[in-house]
Amino acid sequence: MTTADGLVAPPGVTEKADTLSAGRVRRRRAENLRGWLYCTPFLAAFGLFLIWPTVYGLWMSFTGTSLAGTNTQFVGLANWREALGDPQVWSSLGNTAWFTLLSTIPLVAIAMLLAVLVNLGLPGQWFWRLSFFMPFLLASTVVSQFWNWMYNPQLGLINTFLGWFGIAGPAWLQDPNTAMIAVVITTVWWTIGFNFLLYLAALQNIPDQLYEAASLDGAGGWRKFLSITLPQLAPTTVLVLVLQLLASLKVFDQIYQMTAGGPGGTTRPVLLYIYEVGFTGYRLGYASAISYIFFFLIIIVSIAYMVISSRRSVKA
Repeated sequence: MTTADGLVAPPGVTEKADTLSAGRVRRRRAENLRGWLYCTPFLAAFGLFLIWPTVYGLWMSFTGTSLAGTNTQFVGLANWREALGDPQVWSSLGNTAWFTLLSTIPLVAIAMLLAVLVNLGLPGQWFWRLSFFMPFLLASTVVSQFWNWMYNPQLGLINTFLGWFGIAGPAWLQDPNTAMIAVVITTVWWTIGFNFLLYLAALQNIPDQLYEAASLDGAGGWRKFLSITLPQLAPTTVLVLVLQLLASLKVFDQIYQMTAGGPGGTTRPVLLYIYEVGFTGYRLGYASAISYIFFFLIIIVSIAYMVISSRRSVKA
């Protein structure tokens, strides 16, 4: 072996260096193998419960598979063409988008407002935190049953309260004009606690020096909120907005338990329609096609959001 100075190393040194190099390679391979062995349980579960169902569901969308296990022949794009031309698919997608719009805005704005109020130093902060977060810990069945009683046209607390002022309350869950609003109110009450905690944690991480400097410059509370609090909360707002959009697009539980998609399909989201087609209509192949159409639409929206966000960050 020749060194960097052009000298020839003795044979013993060369053999020793080769032995050390081979030993390092063997140790590296053993470490890599050990690492893959540690990852094997996760990879097996990931492949079994995520990758395989995803691939199998995509394949199923090209077949006429029934819940009864019959008619599994390949049908090509027939399910996809039928889904794209099905008015119920687009109606349920519209309901999903409408619910997402109605629920996301208050779940972001009200959560921020509650966090700002608690962060001002109200007495009994532990009580406010517990009160706002406790509903988030409840199961969807408990929440749905509770609000079903609240919305009862004859005995419900809401209509009873309105009656004290001479207002005739509607049949909240049976009226097409109020059913979606009622579900949104339930969802906001149920899930706002998580967003509230995210905002409260972000508020407590804002340096006090920023507010002190603003006070020295004569800034009032409103100016501090607009110039310091809102910009500092921007990363948290983006996180809350993304999480809320994903959660709202996947809405199923509370609508299934409160309205079952009624009245007249006005509250039926796309996931509920997929459930009805697959498990009530026994058409798993067709339900899979609708699922993947919904999946691709979410991907398109996500890509559009990332492009817009990246352009804004570049401009900033």
